[in-house]
Amino acid sequence: MATVLGIVAEYNPFHNGHAYQLRQAKQQSQADVTVVVMSGNWMQRGEPALIDKWQRTRLALLGGVDLVIELPFQFAVQPAHLFAQGAIQLLSALGCTTLAFGAEHPDLDFETLVANQPTNASSHFKQFDETYPTLFNDYLQAQTGMNLRASNDILGFSYVAANRQLERPLEILPIQRRGSSHQETQLDSEATVASGAAIRYAVQSGDWPSVARMVPAETLAALQKNQQVTWSDYWPYLRYQLLSTSLADLHEVYQMSEGIEYRLKQAALTSTNFDEFLRAAKTKRFTYARLQRLCVYILLQVNRVELPTEVRYAHVLGFDRLGQRYLNQVKKRSKLPLISRVTDDWINGPYRLDYQAGLMRQMLTKVDQDRLQHAVIV
Repeated sequence: MATVLGIVAEYNPFHNGHAYQLRQAKQQSQADVTVVVMSGNWMQRGEPALIDKWQRTRLALLGGVDLVIELPFQFAVQPAHLFAQGAIQLLSALGCTTLAFGAEHPDLDFETLVANQPTNASSHFKQFDETYPTLFNDYLQAQTGMNLRASNDILGFSYVAANRQLERPLEILPIQRRGSSHQETQLDSEATVASGAAIRYAVQSGDWPSVARMVPAETLAALQKNQQVTWSDYWPYLRYQLLSTSLADLHEVYQMSEGIEYRLKQAALTSTNFDEFLRAAKTKRFTYARLQRLCVYILLQVNRVELPTEVRYAHVLGFDRLGQRYLNQVKKRSKLPLISRVTDDWINGPYRLDYQAGLMRQMLTKVDQDRLQHAVIV
């Protein structure tokens, strides 16, 4: 039986740490083919991708991935457990047998942590004046003695939890993460591996010599050639939505809760840029990631009933020759529709939110994101 390696990624952008993880995962799993489920134009923490999904797909394929599938928007911009749920469902439907992920502490007993998570956690923590992740991690540490506070460890926990729900779970392969912590924005002057956040900060600061040390040559060229997009570019559109939408309608936005719409509207009224707005809107109960995800839902006008919980399709972003052969095998046995070209039927149907997410970027960059695009082939 073939070993099909599955990886969940954002590759924002593809850097030396990703290349290391990919090499290690392929070597340790002895993979016959590598499939990556990758976020599209919006990231899990509610940030726009620095360069678009087609450019990032090409870099992933050049870096050694065989097949890239888009993680649908309904899962891509979500808290870790829902992000993981969609990604693992998709990897399973694509026939993956092994799941590799980077972790700060790969020796953690993820299965024990999952077995000790609270039931109905959302209501369990509702009365406390702290963020949900802090309370959740405090609970797990009290139950198991294990600390689950590092970003990639938390994602790993979510992957293992989602994997346990599968009829045929994948084999788990945690890989030791190298470099600075996930949200560290400072670059070590000697290091060749850094967090995505630090690399994005260096790109936006124009520190190209530092970026060149941290990313493959193809990534450096793509970053220098293509327009980067940040929340600053979307701020005027977001501010307009917040100021022109009634509080009653804002309340109906997906994941809007606890009256935060009042605070968001007031912050939009008094702020002159996105960073200032986030600081003004921040509360103890809402993490910056949660606020940013809300901003994405507001920007795209996503309401409470628009995000299904099941995977409904697999959008093919790109492949190499090995990936193409594997894709032909998947087509023969998978019940999941495989989209290689986005048609009007898909845009007006299940793919609508993904199309809207791409269209918003297209307005800024003038680069088509779906209608005229074909899978990247290397």
